[in-house]
Amino acid sequence: MSDHGGAPAGRDDASEEAPEHKEGVASRLAHQWAAMRRLEREHEHEPVVIAAGASNFRRAEVPYGVDLAAAWSWRLLIIAAAAALIGYLISFLAVMVIPVVVALLVSALVIPVVDWLERVGVRRSIASILVVVFTIASVVALLSFAGQQVANGASDLADSTVDGIQEIKDWLRDGPLHASDSQIDQYLKSIQDAISEQSGDSGIINRVTEVGTAVGHVLAGFFIVLFSTYFFLADGNRIWAWVVRLSPRAARERVDSSGRVAWISLTQFVRATVIVAATDGILIGAGAAIIGVPFSLAIGVLVFLGAFVPIIGATVAGTVAVLVALVDQGPVKALIMLAIVIGVQQLEGHVLQPFLMGRLVRVHPLAVVVVIAIGGLVAGLFGALIAVPLTAIVNAVATYLAGERRQRLEHESAAAADPALTS
Repeated sequence: MSDHGGAPAGRDDASEEAPEHKEGVASRLAHQWAAMRRLEREHEHEPVVIAAGASNFRRAEVPYGVDLAAAWSWRLLIIAAAAALIGYLISFLAVMVIPVVVALLVSALVIPVVDWLERVGVRRSIASILVVVFTIASVVALLSFAGQQVANGASDLADSTVDGIQEIKDWLRDGPLHASDSQIDQYLKSIQDAISEQSGDSGIINRVTEVGTAVGHVLAGFFIVLFSTYFFLADGNRIWAWVVRLSPRAARERVDSSGRVAWISLTQFVRATVIVAATDGILIGAGAAIIGVPFSLAIGVLVFLGAFVPIIGATVAGTVAVLVALVDQGPVKALIMLAIVIGVQQLEGHVLQPFLMGRLVRVHPLAVVVVIAIGGLVAGLFGALIAVPLTAIVNAVATYLAGERRQRLEHESAAAADPALTS
């Protein structure tokens, strides 16, 4: 009884302690909640403080060489893009740009005559017209004489060509190749088929269209050259003054002086080129006439015109002279003609080009060869034609500006050392 009587008493004690324990947990939660609310109320009116410090922005930690290469690279990319855009515009407007450039070269050649006529009392406009007309007449007369010579000897050259082809066939059959008649006929037939294919109806139509377009461009270019040359000679100073006024005021004096230096370099280049071209044309034409090669005057004119493309122009024209000698006179005279062409080229490369180009234009012969190759790859014959004068102009202007900057720095350093110089 006592055991059963004591059990209910134990349960009553546990039931009495549970509410006390619950009240203790609730009181602690209420206390913590009150503390959190009190802290929130205390921080409601405090100002927000943002921690600050020194900025950590700085250049990327890369080697100096990489940084310098990257700086040069993006600038070179921009320059290349600008050059490509200019080249595209020039190629798009080639029908107008090329005649203007040719007119500029012609003006650089004949402007001393206009200046002389003006000094003796002739109005500059009239002197310009006279010089332009005389230049055109000289070129037309030269080409007419050469064309007349070619027309008079064309039939003889055609007969010589037939004989030369027969000699080539005999050499192929009896020479070291020992080609059979069937092989020779097969080669000739393949050549004839290629010619026939090019001269078919579609080929003729394409050629006629191309020739018509080319003739139209040549006529338009001729008139552009004519008018541009006249205005360059008559109003060159006013045209240049207008160009200078397009630049910022602070740079106009330097732009004007740089342009005049460029013009002097261009005139010296044109004069040197004319001397070299005339020498090549006279010597190769005279050599062709001495050994009896036909069309000696035409060959001389062709060499003279080709020599305006330095290094390679006269060589290509001289090759034509060798081929004419081979067809008309045989291999012995062709070898003599080849020796004459090589001798003239050696004279040009070792005497005339270093003396004239180096002394007047101040462009190294190696630079001449490199820029001609680059110009030919970029813009064909026109690029090869203007590569050297453009290089000469850039070199002259860069040298002038570098010398001017050096003189200015020397003057500033001298003035800083001796203030009395500035007074």
